Amino acid sequence: MKKNPKFIAQAGIIAALYAALVALATFTPVGVFMFGPVQMRISEALTVLPYFMPAAIPGLFVGCIVSNMVGAAFSPTFAILGWWDVLFGSLATLAAAFLSWKLRKFKWLVPLPPVVINALVVGVEFTIAAHTPLWLNVLTVGAGQVIACYALGMPLLLLLEKRRSLFL
Repeated sequence: MKKNPKFIAQAGIIAALYAALVALATFTPVGVFMFGPVQMRISEALTVLPYFMPAAIPGLFVGCIVSNMVGAAFSPTFAILGWWDVLFGSLATLAAAFLSWKLRKFKWLVPLPPVVINALVVGVEFTIAAHTPLWLNVLTVGAGQVIACYALGMPLLLLLEKRRSLFL
């Protein structure tokens, strides 16, 4: 991956957009679903962006770190997960973004890594922190991720694909 000014700018814009979407939604009625066991973040729709550019990988990672720190400051869930989510949740996003980029030749699979990896990693976090069943946590986090990544992210991917010139 080239780290030229365009790459850095794209990564920065994606990080800022991801964090801004989380921060804005945190203070709305859907904010209760941003950091809890459902983890339905509207910003997770952006996890399809590695399909278009590798700069989305660090952009999503940094945006997730910032968002999880916002969650640490404002969410009651933070009392349960603590810094586990800031560290492991963000690393899960990094791994998922990289795998989404690797799967870019298979458009319909691009949203799958964020669904699976976050369901498992965040599911384990809740199991350890809240002593709730792993299967239930994987199911609820995974359901939120399916909504964000497939119901919101896939239409975003298809829309942006028609406007590919934005990424040249």
